[in-house]
Amino acid sequence: MNPSKPPRIWVSNASPKKGEVLRVRAQIEHVMESGLRTDPATGKLRPRNIVNRFEARLDDALLFAWAPGISVAQNPYIEFTFLARQSGTLHFHWKDEGGQALKAEKAITVA
Repeated sequence: MNPSKPPRIWVSNASPKKGEVLRVRAQIEHVMESGLRTDPATGKLRPRNIVNRFEARLDDALLFAWAPGISVAQNPYIEFTFLARQSGTLHFHWKDEGGQALKAEKAITVA
């Protein structure tokens, strides 16, 4: 993961009406190394390191969880929808096999 580059987060409406469907897009920079490619300089396999967990929560409530496999391309892009029922903070959390974690937040206010 690239901690110097913050995740890109987009929410279709930060001030939705109650019952409105919100669309969320999230993307991070990560090489998603499958462990199947050879390093041309050394001739050895590059160690596997993929994002293996993503969670999106509204405050403490889990909205979306994803456990990708090695076939996901670098810089994983995630899109999901949920029904706006209450105001709160969207919490996004990525974790990779190398032990790195990345977090982001986005507030929404339900009218």
